[in-house]
Amino acid sequence: MKILVGLSGGVDSAIAAHLLKEQGHDVTCCFMRNWDSAANNDTLGNPTLNNDVCPQEMDYNDAKKVADALNLPLLRIDFIKEYWDYVFSSFIDEYKKGRTPNPDILCNKYIKFSSFMDFAKANGFDWVATGHYARVEHSDDKSVMLKAKDLNKDQSYFLCQISKEALSHTMFPLGEVTKPEVRRIAHELNLPIADKKDSTGICFIGERDFREFLKNYLPAKSGNVVDVTTGKVLKQHEGVLYYTIGQRKGLDIGGPGGPWFVVGKNVTTNELYVAPQSCDDLLYSDSCIVEGVNWLYDIEDEKDCMAKFRYRQKDNPVHIKKLSEDKVLVTYPQKVAAVTCGQEAVFYDGDICLGGGVIEQVFASGKDMNENIEIKLKEARNV
Repeated sequence: MKILVGLSGGVDSAIAAHLLKEQGHDVTCCFMRNWDSAANNDTLGNPTLNNDVCPQEMDYNDAKKVADALNLPLLRIDFIKEYWDYVFSSFIDEYKKGRTPNPDILCNKYIKFSSFMDFAKANGFDWVATGHYARVEHSDDKSVMLKAKDLNKDQSYFLCQISKEALSHTMFPLGEVTKPEVRRIAHELNLPIADKKDSTGICFIGERDFREFLKNYLPAKSGNVVDVTTGKVLKQHEGVLYYTIGQRKGLDIGGPGGPWFVVGKNVTTNELYVAPQSCDDLLYSDSCIVEGVNWLYDIEDEKDCMAKFRYRQKDNPVHIKKLSEDKVLVTYPQKVAAVTCGQEAVFYDGDICLGGGVIEQVFASGKDMNENIEIKLKEARNV
């Protein structure tokens, strides 16, 4: 069985490749370069951050060392244009709307399990594999994605948008392995990346400051930070697009009443709405509309199941009702905090990942959350 493994230069993909080789498969590794870290200008000629080093070239060097140590061939391919067109451009467009997108999900959908999959098929490979922590069970008529054995590292959330066709030709060798086991195996093999830190954040930002990075594409525009409980302007923000619902860190609001958190924002008026901790009920919703749902597992028109509205969140009991094939109404009477437009809702039945889609509208007691904030603000200003 010919398998093409996405080798990132990190420890997870390295051990994924090793395990497949140990199982007797015909394994070839491939390094994907998705972001031009060394460029000083974007494709439109606009200046970006100066980069003294190119992290992806460092990762490629690590991938080469791993492939050599495992005695496996290593290919290299660039998906820079595809990444810009399908991931980064969508990421920026969503931020311009005041939403909070998840580029890792887009990267898996369009790059790792589409462009990379096409490259593998064109070069005679039967399967692709990655170092994601997830499981997939293949049978003659379907492939089912499940949570990883190591629930602390489970990444099925980020894989919810890959196609059924892609899933049917995918392996996740780390699905039954825990992170400590991965580190242990890497040390036993004396791999040079055995103690390499896990990558964090978004790949095209790396270790840089997120807000400073966004300023290169979304210029700062100051505006009012408004306390929705009193209608008072507390300070000026640098740009309403840089904040997300539920955010507490980085607000730098002094004085009594804190800590503060973001409850809403108005892109048109450039206002950021905050509330004190005592009013955290403004964050809680009881239903939402999710669109663009990619079903990995067929369900009936209605179903009780579990959902994550962001990564690392606990599973929340929900009821989903199909409004169309890729649009659902999700209800959760117990209420959930900071369900945010633009983020992904991913549905589970036990360990089975049913699929997921983008949160488009959020409601509390039948009213849009933005409408609730506006009502609260009007009440405060009329006092």
